[in-house]
Amino acid sequence: MQVSDLHITKNVPLPSPADMISEISRSDQQAKFMSESREIIRNILNGTDPRFLLIVGPCSIHDTKAGIEYAEKLAALAEQVKDKVYIVMRVYFEKPRTTVGWKGLIMDPNLDGTDDIAKGLRQARQFLLQVIDLGLPTATELLDPITPQYIADLISWSAVGARTTESQTHRQMASGLSMPLGFKNTTTGDLIAAVNAINAATQPQTFLGVSDQGVASAVTTSGNPDCHIILRGGDNGPNYEASHVAKTVETLSAKGACDSIMIDASHANCQKNNELMPNVYRDIFRQRAEGNTKVIGAMLESHLVAGNQKFPQPLEDLTYGQSITDKCIDWDTTVELVNETYAAL
Repeated sequence: MQVSDLHITKNVPLPSPADMISEISRSDQQAKFMSESREIIRNILNGTDPRFLLIVGPCSIHDTKAGIEYAEKLAALAEQVKDKVYIVMRVYFEKPRTTVGWKGLIMDPNLDGTDDIAKGLRQARQFLLQVIDLGLPTATELLDPITPQYIADLISWSAVGARTTESQTHRQMASGLSMPLGFKNTTTGDLIAAVNAINAATQPQTFLGVSDQGVASAVTTSGNPDCHIILRGGDNGPNYEASHVAKTVETLSAKGACDSIMIDASHANCQKNNELMPNVYRDIFRQRAEGNTKVIGAMLESHLVAGNQKFPQPLEDLTYGQSITDKCIDWDTTVELVNETYAAL
């Protein structure tokens, strides 16, 4: 009598992380860039680099051609403001879903429900290398604890999202990652879960994982000292204003956690309305310009075209350069906001 795999319809082995990294390898120059970008972000977190950290880019990457066009524009903009603003591009390949929906380029690169994960992982690595070659640091949310084995060597900064901040699995994963990392407050707006996540991830952990050879293994970490909080609003409203920041600093300090704060201008802080996002962002960088050095950076969801579009729909009907997940501001608005930040600082 069968008692296992009753609901499994397919189980497709993936290439090992080592094999894929060898197949789509980074050069010494690319590795050097990754190391340097991570060090800059660490220095911004600890206050030894006075620049403002801006994580900006599409809500998710679904069209790599449009993504690279965006990256080329962003690289040129980043060069113009690099003495005051350190720009890191969002390259989000995994999307959390409240119920169901497209789960990102890694999970479904063909955007048709075929879920060719091996292809998605390859596309993700190839895309990251292209972005790095433009001189742009990279940022992503790590949703699945196996994914980092395939792409983490090409990520400058990462995040754990609002839905997974309370997850022990993700806190353990974060403790072993090699880049700085932000934990978002929960979807309800709870800060304590994120503060606890920071303190857990900075400590040594042992957990079940996957080795470079794709073998199940017991992973032991030394803890990741470069973890911080991200305010993204919640069910009870936004939390980007100065009063929210002061409360967050107080909470972090009371728990002995890093009190450097990044604020997400999107998600619940703008009610997922791209038309409200610019003024939310302006409030954030003005706090920093007025001397609040605890606000070390911000996040913006931005693409070539404003808003978002319904998905699924026939791929040939998709608007080029427009999000198929959350609403984004357009490129011209992005330039305007970055230039305003530069002038204010």
